[in-house]
Amino acid sequence: MQKISSFPPIINKDSKILILGSIPGVKSLEMQQYYAHPQNKFWKIICEIFNEDFTIDYTERIKILEKHYIALWDVIDSCERKGSLDSEIRNEEANKIEELLQNFPNIKAVFCNGQKSHKNLIKILGKNFRLPIVVLPSTSPAYAGLSYFEKLKSWFIILEKLQ
Repeated sequence: MQKISSFPPIINKDSKILILGSIPGVKSLEMQQYYAHPQNKFWKIICEIFNEDFTIDYTERIKILEKHYIALWDVIDSCERKGSLDSEIRNEEANKIEELLQNFPNIKAVFCNGQKSHKNLIKILGKNFRLPIVVLPSTSPAYAGLSYFEKLKSWFIILEKLQ
């Protein structure tokens, strides 16, 4: 088991939507980028939802998030994990999600990228939190329960919350 830590949030005063993952996988930690594994569909889905050209340039990816008022973080601050699977996470410590939301009052909805982030978020905020919390199918290649197009279709709900 290796002790790992999440990245700082990508957020600014204009952010309206917060997307939360669990904690970065091995490839993301290696590259120091959110969703860096080439098989993870997060960036492809984001580009598709917002009708942006897909790019592998991380700086451009962050600009796309900012342009569309999207903030990004993880529910877990640190943990021990062998490999990249959420099922291998042990001794986890939570990020200060509530504090982040207080500091960025323009956030009007929280989306969880997968079940693990949702389960942990409910532990942190409780079931009746003041903002809508939506669980989305994980963009991870480890989650094969839905096709790419089924995942993509689910993720379009983000557009509704931006209205």
